[in-house]
Amino acid sequence: MFGALAVSASGVVLAACPYGFAGGTLPNVKTVAILPFDNDTPEPALTQEVSEAVRQALEGRLGLRVATEATADAIVRGRVVRYDPYIPISLQAGVGAVNVTKRKVQITVDVEILNQREGKTVWKRQGLMVDGDYDPPAEKDGRKLAWDKLVQQIVDGAQSQW
Repeated sequence: MFGALAVSASGVVLAACPYGFAGGTLPNVKTVAILPFDNDTPEPALTQEVSEAVRQALEGRLGLRVATEATADAIVRGRVVRYDPYIPISLQAGVGAVNVTKRKVQITVDVEILNQREGKTVWKRQGLMVDGDYDPPAEKDGRKLAWDKLVQQIVDGAQSQW
């Protein structure tokens, strides 16, 4: 009984607390420049998509303002190393053929966040692989899920350096 009461009381105290864990900024970093990601794949749209996804995440989740490379406190740069949009994950037997009922997009990137003011790398990952499932032919849905996973890892990685 006492344990349940303590858990309930702590829930009320936390609910009344004005602080949250949904976002936060990096120490000494208020602005960021997101450089266009290099793209080693034959899919040109990936450069714009990854830049936009990263921008939205850093502004919305970390509260950073986008700035030019010359004036930004930090720089995010990266490279899309590999893009495989048609990996089958679910098959169904058909008459004389096999139908793919679900696929996944798999994207591999290298990412670095550099604190320009201190001249040091805040967070870096080589060969970071993300994926997203989709129902054919909606490949863009899979890409969106993959970008969501990527930005979550970037945000988590940046916050882990506090």
